[in-house]
Amino acid sequence: MAKRDYYEVLGVNRDASEEDIKKAYRKLAMKWHPDRNPDNPKAEEHFKEAKEAYEILTDPRKRPAYDQHGHAGIDSSAAAGAGAGFGDIFSDIFGEIFGGARGGRSNVFRGADLRYNMEITLEQAAHGFETKIRIPTLAECETCHGSGAKPGTQPQTCATCRGAGQVRVSQGPFSMAQTCPRCHGTGKTIANPCATCAGAGRVKHQKTLSVKIPAGVDEGDRVRLSAEGEAGVNGGPSGDLYVQVHLKQHAVFQRDHDDLHCEMPVSFTTAALGGEIEIPTLDGSARIKVPNETQSGKTFRLRGKGIKGVRSQSPGDLFCHVVVETPVSLTARQRELLQEFETISQKDAARHNPRAKGWFDKVKEFFEG
Repeated sequence: MAKRDYYEVLGVNRDASEEDIKKAYRKLAMKWHPDRNPDNPKAEEHFKEAKEAYEILTDPRKRPAYDQHGHAGIDSSAAAGAGAGFGDIFSDIFGEIFGGARGGRSNVFRGADLRYNMEITLEQAAHGFETKIRIPTLAECETCHGSGAKPGTQPQTCATCRGAGQVRVSQGPFSMAQTCPRCHGTGKTIANPCATCAGAGRVKHQKTLSVKIPAGVDEGDRVRLSAEGEAGVNGGPSGDLYVQVHLKQHAVFQRDHDDLHCEMPVSFTTAALGGEIEIPTLDGSARIKVPNETQSGKTFRLRGKGIKGVRSQSPGDLFCHVVVETPVSLTARQRELLQEFETISQKDAARHNPRAKGWFDKVKEFFEG
C-alpha cells in the first residue's frame, strides 16, 4: 500500500511552520494513541503514520529532501525507524505537560531564591547607606564538592529510571511521566554518601554579605544580590538573594511616595496673631511664617523638602498641616483672661467667629424646617 503524503496525513499546508506541524501532530496523537483506543486495531497504525510524518517534517535535513523528491528522497531506514517506539515520541511531544523535557530530563537545578526582610529608618531610606547582613543558606558541600558521594566514590546512574529522573506510569488512557521515586528526580543514586552533607551535596551555612541600599528606596522595594541565594543542585547555578525594604514608623513624618507629611502644632495665640515657627526637615530645619487668623487644617508646602525616589528626577515636597492647639492646665489668671476674651468676642460673634456663626445658622434652619 502506497504511503500517503505526509502533509495530508497531518492535515497541514506544505508551507506550514514547525509549530503548526507540532500542533497538528499533537491533536492526532491524542486521537489515535493506542492507550485511548484499546478496541480499535487500526489506531496504532494511524498513530505511527502521524508520528512518521511528524518526525520527517520537523527534521531540518529530511523535510527539504521530502519536499523535492517525495518519499523517494527519504532514507528508508530512517523512515522505518520512525515507525517504532510511539511511547517515546508521545513523551517527547507532551513532555511539557507532564514535566519532562525533550531529549531527556535535565538533572541540573538552579538554587532557590532567598528573601531577607530589612527594617530601615526614614532617614536611611532618604540618604541611602551600606550595611552587612548575615543570612542562613544552603551552600555547596566542600567535602564532596556537591556530588553528595563520599570522597573517592561517584554517584551511580539510577537503575529505576536509568538516569532520566522520571518514570512513566499509565493512568487510564494516558501514559504520564512522574518523578522517579528512587532518585527523586536526580537521575543518580549514592551508595556511599558524604559524611559531611549526608548525601545532599549541600550544607547549611551562615554567610555575611555587604548590602548597599540606594537613596530613595520606599516600602516594599527590593535590592537584588545576584547568585547569593541557595547553591544549585548537580552543578546548577545559585539562586539570588532579595533584600526587601520595610520602613520603620517615623516620630514626625509620614511618607507618601516622594512627599512627606507632618502635623504642625500651632499655639492659639500664634494662630490668631501670626508668627514664625521652626519645623524639622530631613536635612535640618526650616522656618515657616504663620499668617494671622490661621485656621486648623491649613497646609503649608515646602517644595523640594521631601525625598528623591530611586527613579525620580527631583525630590518631592514637605506638607505641614496646621493643628491649632487648645491650651491646657490653665492658671486662674489665664482662665480669667480667656473668659474676658470670650465675653468681648460674643458681642460681635459673626465678625470674630464667622465659621461658628455660619454653622449655628445652618443648624437653626435645619430644626426650624
